[in-house]
Amino acid sequence: MNKTGFFWDEKCFWHSGGNYAGKLPVGGLVQPLAAGGLPENPETKRRLKNLMDVTGLLGALRTQSAAEADREMLARVHPASFLDAFKRASDTGGGELGLRTPFGQGGYEIATLSVGLSVAALEAVLKGDLDNAYALSRPPGHHCLPEFPNGFCLLANLAIAIRNAQAKGLAKRFVVLDWDVHHGNGTEAIFIEDPDVLTISIHQERNYPTDTGDVDVRGEGAGAGANMNIPLPPGAGNATYLEVMERIVDPAIRAHEPDVIVIACGYDAAVNDPLSCMLATADTFRQMTRMVMELAGDLCDGRLMMAHEGGYSESYVPFCGHAVLEEMSEAGIHAADPLAENFAASQPNDRMVRVYSDLITEMRDFFNVK
Repeated sequence: MNKTGFFWDEKCFWHSGGNYAGKLPVGGLVQPLAAGGLPENPETKRRLKNLMDVTGLLGALRTQSAAEADREMLARVHPASFLDAFKRASDTGGGELGLRTPFGQGGYEIATLSVGLSVAALEAVLKGDLDNAYALSRPPGHHCLPEFPNGFCLLANLAIAIRNAQAKGLAKRFVVLDWDVHHGNGTEAIFIEDPDVLTISIHQERNYPTDTGDVDVRGEGAGAGANMNIPLPPGAGNATYLEVMERIVDPAIRAHEPDVIVIACGYDAAVNDPLSCMLATADTFRQMTRMVMELAGDLCDGRLMMAHEGGYSESYVPFCGHAVLEEMSEAGIHAADPLAENFAASQPNDRMVRVYSDLITEMRDFFNVK
């Protein structure tokens, strides 16, 4: 059984925003969601923790909170002008500084705590205190640009954690694998010129943002070749995700030879997620986790850290997350997926799987991975 850390804090569940319908703020004749808030709401994360309480898995993990990320950490990614504006708005009732990123009173402190969970989780793994770790960070972070928060992401959680680790000399070479269904545009932008950080994003093509995530964006300057976008058409399903992992992601990570593997772990590629059409299942996330654990074991003494990103199905995110943490901890505590049979019947037929496989072959040849 592994020493697996689970970093969470009740205050992160208290992040609040405005009324939305899907990915859009309400207005005119658009009725808000029943919950009266963001699709990115606390219940998916709270229910993941609650499910682990019920099954006993939480008791097998090293659970802890963390300190808020300080200004020095934040400034390694975000300019002072943005941080100052965020803090002012947070202190005076909240607001929205970017695109689809509303926050309430005290939103700055909650966001810095979300960053702090990721910072502490990555540090603990790199220092050898834990074998691997999971940060239940909320609000999420992979869309956040240095000066422009967007897509429910207020601060760049994982990017700040990595820059902090670099500054402290805890590691040199990183892989960020983003399997959230939306393109990790913020992470890409922050590391676009950094050859030591290989960024890989598997996402639904043209979902969000609609103008980023193309396969031909490979990095810039010294970072040329260190960015990989794997845009998939809607309906790709379990078999396609696993084939992408095996034929593109695995050889690319092995070639980079990282000191640690970091996962932007969104569950919004799942079958019944309201913001995607990708048909992944809890077992998809289980098997992808198993693959990256094997990679980490082969390449970097098992060092693996994950941070929670998207995932908007209150009924299914808990089972996806439980499957991931079952694999990370190797605790042998299982939560059976109650929707497995139905979702297996929803997978693409053999003809479509072959179509997706041909697309993977084209991308594999484009990336020149072996």
